Amino acid sequence: MAKLTGPEKAAAFLMYLGERTSAQLLKTLSPDEIKQLGSSMCNIQEVKRETLAEVMEEFGHMFTSTDAIFTTGDDFFNNLLPSVLDREEAEAVRLKLEKEREEILFKNVRDVDPKVLAGFIHSEHPQTIAIILAHLGSEKSGQVLALLSEPLQFEVLNRIAHLETVPPDLLREVDAVLQEELLSVEKGSNQILGGVQVAAEILNNCDKRTEEKILQALEDFDEELAEKVRKLMFVFEDLAGVNDQGIRELLKEVKSEDLTLALKTASEELKRKILGNLSKRAAQILEEDMSVMGPVRLSEVESAQQNIINAARRLEKEGKILLMAGEGGDPLV
Repeated sequence: MAKLTGPEKAAAFLMYLGERTSAQLLKTLSPDEIKQLGSSMCNIQEVKRETLAEVMEEFGHMFTSTDAIFTTGDDFFNNLLPSVLDREEAEAVRLKLEKEREEILFKNVRDVDPKVLAGFIHSEHPQTIAIILAHLGSEKSGQVLALLSEPLQFEVLNRIAHLETVPPDLLREVDAVLQEELLSVEKGSNQILGGVQVAAEILNNCDKRTEEKILQALEDFDEELAEKVRKLMFVFEDLAGVNDQGIRELLKEVKSEDLTLALKTASEELKRKILGNLSKRAAQILEEDMSVMGPVRLSEVESAQQNIINAARRLEKEGKILLMAGEGGDPLV
């Protein structure tokens, strides 16, 4: 902490003074100023004596104590807040700070092109890759996973499916691996990153061939785990289980060319479901388009189906439709 910013100097100074004195000083500050100081405090793990001397010298005083401050900023600030703000305001500030700090973790990686990221992490340990992908969201993770080698795809997904609570030290270690070239990260906290649900969602965002290869490898390794993942995955044919109101909502979001292509390999049950929720004229046009459509690449059909699945999952997040994965599986929430 040789070069401190203004808020960091103030935070170190207050931590040295102790909770009671700092509480009196903070009462004179605005909520925004308190929040800014709190953010700086929460990132301080230890303040060395020499750093304190520099800070006090700048304030025009001399430190005579040889002690260093070993109280973590988290504990200090959380103990300090009730003396400065009322209970409701203190809790609001604390929760807001926690949320902001969680969002910073792996934040810059989300903006990295999937090909660049895959090239950067492909030589990392599968556990490291699993932790990184578990932070990125299922869509981005699916894109990156599809670009990794087949053996590595299985290794990574298997580890994601078994991830649960990750210790802060491990998260910081992973952060350090990426920090120099891709990230600017801050302290993290215990988070539930993976699990079977996350593994299923990531596979949902892979192309069909990648999905099938990984599931087959997973099944050969752990048949029970593969079955759990399958039950939580939502595939195109599962749209047949969506109620009519949900199908109508979905059709508003789907391009006609995607719908025509997607139904090329659909079951008769799903076709009837879709046609039954279109107007008579729209259903007639769709049937005509399907009848005159010649041979198309399977990859084009699968791409169109994936576009519709993505639209369905987006609507589910908005609370407009309810999806059901697998055969009688639990609703995805």
